[in-house]
Amino acid sequence: MKTILTEEQLAITIQRLSYQLLENHIGLENTVLIGIQPRGIFFSNRIVKEISKEVPTDKIQYGKLDITFYRDDVRQGLHALNRTEIPYSIEKRNVILIDDVLYTGRTIRAALDALQDFGRPAKVELCILIDRRFSRELPIQSDYTGQSIDSIIGQKVKVFWREKDGKEEVVLID
Repeated sequence: MKTILTEEQLAITIQRLSYQLLENHIGLENTVLIGIQPRGIFFSNRIVKEISKEVPTDKIQYGKLDITFYRDDVRQGLHALNRTEIPYSIEKRNVILIDDVLYTGRTIRAALDALQDFGRPAKVELCILIDRRFSRELPIQSDYTGQSIDSIIGQKVKVFWREKDGKEEVVLID
């Protein structure tokens, strides 16, 4: 097991990504943030918490998206359902999808399909904590990246969050 980001590095990375989002979306005008269930929610919650230090919370439109039934591998077993919470239209809005790890790209493809149920966005951007850049099966890349890593197929990236795991760290497991 190799540490990719320590707790301190993780906090700095989240802060940097939050400022990058605000730099490109001043005041979050016409912008919605959407975390991808289940694992991206811990990361998106942190991004929203960090952004709320700079932007009034009533200006932040934040939702959570469950992509279970949009995945192309749903037939490979039962998946636990999560709640989708998008209480507004995304029609002609800028959407920033937020997830923890970008691996094959299939999760993001499913999220793009699921978004269509909520309207047609003007633009969709992707914010990722860890990009496993040489593992892509689909032509998807992030607009905002915490850290890009090189890994092989047999390795896994595990993101630990205090709320769920009791510690904060990103590791590469052989």
